[in-house]
Amino acid sequence: MVTLREIAKAVGVSSGTVSRVLNFDSTLSVTAETRRAIIEKAESLNYETPRNRVRKAERKVGKIALVHFLSPDQELSDPYYVALRLGVERRCHSHGIESTKLYNTNALLNPSVVRNASGVIVVGAYDETGLEWLVRHCRHLVFADFSPASDEFDSVQNDFVLATLKLLNALSAMDYRRIAFLGWESSRGRGAFAEVRCHTYIEWAKQRGQFDPDLCLTDRNSEESGYHLARKLLSGTKRPDVIVTANDNVAVGAYRALHELGLKIGEDVAVASFNDISVAQFLHPPLSTVRLPAEEIGEAAVDLLLERVAGRKIVKRVVLGSQIIWRGSTRKPSSSKTG
Repeated sequence: MVTLREIAKAVGVSSGTVSRVLNFDSTLSVTAETRRAIIEKAESLNYETPRNRVRKAERKVGKIALVHFLSPDQELSDPYYVALRLGVERRCHSHGIESTKLYNTNALLNPSVVRNASGVIVVGAYDETGLEWLVRHCRHLVFADFSPASDEFDSVQNDFVLATLKLLNALSAMDYRRIAFLGWESSRGRGAFAEVRCHTYIEWAKQRGQFDPDLCLTDRNSEESGYHLARKLLSGTKRPDVIVTANDNVAVGAYRALHELGLKIGEDVAVASFNDISVAQFLHPPLSTVRLPAEEIGEAAVDLLLERVAGRKIVKRVVLGSQIIWRGSTRKPSSSKTG
C-alpha cells in the first residue's frame, strides 16, 4: 500500500503538502508544477485515499463480531455499555455490515464464530489468558473501552484519569472541601480501590493532604450498592460536602439514601458522577455528571476495524474527550474554565 511519505519522497516535498494537494486544499500555496507532479506520482503509484480504502474494505467485510466482557444482564443494567454496543451496531448498519454479539457467560467462546468474522471488537478489559485466546483466533482486533498494556492493538477509550481530575479540580474550585467517593472494587482482582476513577481520586486527595479513608468506599457496581455505601458514608459524625460516584447507577442509589435521610441534594450534600445516562437529567434534582462518549467509542471502534481490513499496519490508540454537564445536584461553576 503506497503511503503519503513515499509520494512526498519521490517528489521532494513534505507529507503534509502531499496530503493537502490530494485533498484539493485551495489554500495551499504551491506551484502548479509541484501540484501536477504530486498528482501524477500518486496516480502512477496507484495511491488510494484512506476513504477509498475503507470503502473497498466495506465490500470485503462479511461480519463483525462484538465480544463483550459482561453478561447480557450485566450489560442491560449499565446504560453506558448499552450505548457503546448501539454505537457499534449503528455504525455497522450504516456501512451495510452484519454484526453479531458474544457475551460473557462464563463458558468458552466458540472459536469458529470469531474465526469466521472479518474482525472482532472487544468490549471491556481482558486478562492475559483471554487476550492470548483472542489473538490466536481473530484476524483483526480492536478494543473498545479498554487499551491493553501493549502497543500491538488498536483501541478506543475514554481518558478516565483526566476526566476524574477535571471533575475533582472543578469541585474544589467551587469551594467543596470534604469530597467523598463511592465506587466499586476492581473486577480484575487488583483490590478494592484499584478501579481507575477511585485510584485517581485517592492519589488526588493524597497530593493535597486531604485523603480521609472514611470518605472513600467501594463495593459493587450497582444502584443498590450506591444506596448502602451512601447510608454508611452518611452515618459518620461529619458528612461530606459532595459525593462523587463512579457512575450514574451508583449515584441513583446514593440519591435514594439522601432522600430517605431528609437531606437536600445540592444544598445539604452535593452529588456528582460519570456517564450522563438518560435518567441523569430527570433525577430530583438533575444530576451533575461527566458525559463520557460511549456511543462514539463504539462508532470509532468500527472505523478502526475497517481501516485494519483495508490494510492499515500502524497501530492506532484513540482517546476521546469528556465534558462535565452541570445540573442542580451541585453548585454551578463561576467560570466555564472549570468544566
